[in-house]
Amino acid sequence: MKVTRIIPDVRVPDLDAARGFYADYLGLDVEEFDLGWVTRRTSSSTGAVVQLLTGDATAAEDPLVSVMVDDVDAAFREARERGYEIVHPLTTEAWGVSRFFVRAPDGTVLNVVQERPGS
Repeated sequence: MKVTRIIPDVRVPDLDAARGFYADYLGLDVEEFDLGWVTRRTSSSTGAVVQLLTGDATAAEDPLVSVMVDDVDAAFREARERGYEIVHPLTTEAWGVSRFFVRAPDGTVLNVVQERPGS
């Protein structure tokens, strides 16, 4: 398993209100996707990125970061072998990603995710 990207997940009460700050003030001018409860904003000039979420739609807890990997199945197996707490089971979501949440020893919840072709 190889980590390919790490994205901060920022919980906000209102996505529309947050868009103005992150797009206009910080220059994250590209909206990569919007699922209504989560959106990813990226800068077209620097590649800086953040995900904004009001609350995860399919998990009981919200992650602090999303860790993109090249093999989510291997990442899941290794997390279990190491005895880490799985907060959200390995799931293929309707929007085309496979993911699970794992709690780091410090308590941080990470969304470990692999984008599937066509997502």
